[in-house]
Amino acid sequence: MKMTNVKKLVFTAVCTALCVVLPMAFHSVQNAGMIFLPMHIPVLLCGLMCGWPFGFICGLLGPALSCLLTSMPPVAMLPSMMVECAAYGCITGLMMCFVHTKNPTIDLYISMLVAMVAGRVFAGFAKAWIFTPGTAPFAWVTTSLVAGIPGIVIQLVLIPLVVYSLTKAKLLPERYPKEHSQ
Repeated sequence: MKMTNVKKLVFTAVCTALCVVLPMAFHSVQNAGMIFLPMHIPVLLCGLMCGWPFGFICGLLGPALSCLLTSMPPVAMLPSMMVECAAYGCITGLMMCFVHTKNPTIDLYISMLVAMVAGRVFAGFAKAWIFTPGTAPFAWVTTSLVAGIPGIVIQLVLIPLVVYSLTKAKLLPERYPKEHSQ
């Protein structure tokens, strides 16, 4: 079973909507967004489930719609957040195309970890070179990594469980289908 583009669009729309809804639940606590990283979850999921073009679009639209509808993230943070989230969605999707360990869980973890680091690096350089020239890109990357450790742990636990559950429910195709013997 292969996912159709219509199904990918529906998943992308749901993930984009979650980029608005999930942060609203977390932002009732001060700095919870920077600690728990709720917007990253649907973007990473979208890239993993639907591929890089859909993950990229979700990563761009999610923060933009959230800012427009809820003022979160603030306009000043929006450009770097869009770069970071677009990188997450794009890179997780690309990694799922290129990483084939024959173990879907390992594929997910490799894809997520590479995207988490690369997204922060892209956002750090975008801030340092474009949005706030003169800031040190790696200082921002390490600061965001340290502050976001609880969110990263949540992502590393929750996202594989969601992908596994959706696969078991046959809403996602199996990554390595078992051959049926007759």
